[in-house]
Amino acid sequence: MMSIIPQWLNWAFIVITFACLLLFLQAIKRNPKIAHYSRLAAGIIFFWMILQMLITLKGFYLDFEGQPPNFVLAIAPSIAFITILFVTKRGRNFIEALDLKSLTLLHIIRIPVELCLYGIFVAGAIPEVMTFAGRNHDIIAGLTAPMVWYFCLVKNSWSKRVLLVWNVLSLGLLTNIIVLAILSTPTPFQQFGFNQPNLAVVHFPYIWLPSVVVQLVIFSHLASIWKIIKSH
Repeated sequence: MMSIIPQWLNWAFIVITFACLLLFLQAIKRNPKIAHYSRLAAGIIFFWMILQMLITLKGFYLDFEGQPPNFVLAIAPSIAFITILFVTKRGRNFIEALDLKSLTLLHIIRIPVELCLYGIFVAGAIPEVMTFAGRNHDIIAGLTAPMVWYFCLVKNSWSKRVLLVWNVLSLGLLTNIIVLAILSTPTPFQQFGFNQPNLAVVHFPYIWLPSVVVQLVIFSHLASIWKIIKSH
């Protein structure tokens, strides 16, 4: 499967993943009160990336028949960790101290991610429905992120309500592609991509898309929404 994807595209996605991590760490570093947590966060995320890489290279996620599906291991621990941050006082204090500007700019990463997805589709490893040529419009969030960042957080000419609505709508765009990806995977629930199913994400380095990049994007949205609501 991975032999059909150009090697340069694989390396491009590795760079994109690390860029996403660095953008997220900026949200921690920019507040002196929590800047010391940046190394801990980097260590935890990097360990998770290495673990996912090793598991994927062993072919663990190639089994689509397990109950529950093996792929749960790629996303469930991150979701549990994010949940813990929101339900604990120390976690909420950490979230409220994150830099909102950095959390907003992080979504620029969705532009190269979507371009990569299109390249993977052309190579034959995911269906068209998962790209901006199909039903995935997530690139809109990446394209509008700089504008929202500038007018809401730099010039302050747009109210925080605009930022809140943008985060909610962009989270909806992300939810859409997640659903499309699940329904394009060769499982009993598959609805799309029967001739060209979603297989890239169970191979390295694309396992980092659902296990790392998507998780950081989701957390950035949830954290921003929480901060905006709390501040008002």
